Amino acid sequence: MLVTTTEILPGRDVKEVLGIVFGSCVQMKHLGKDLRAMGRNIIGGESKPYTELMEEARRVAMQRMIEDAKTLGADAVIGMRYATAQTMAGAAELIAFGTAVKTH
Repeated sequence: MLVTTTEILPGRDVKEVLGIVFGSCVQMKHLGKDLRAMGRNIIGGESKPYTELMEEARRVAMQRMIEDAKTLGADAVIGMRYATAQTMAGAAELIAFGTAVKTH
């Protein structure tokens, strides 16, 4: 499945727009990682545990979006974007979305 942030696909023509597809993942803080991150908050720098948490959420959300597109019969997703939202204290939702299309 081709996934792109662009609206056009060089060398391919969009033959049919199938609709908007989504994938989401809600990640919760891990107590052990949260304690290490609080220490990082004091001295500054990247919070590797949170970075890893968000990278995993991004992969899961994208895979779920791809599965949504496959159910529509798509062979590509164009205009793909990510969005985030805090769903509750200590939890973040990462959403992948785009337009499912058939190309030739």
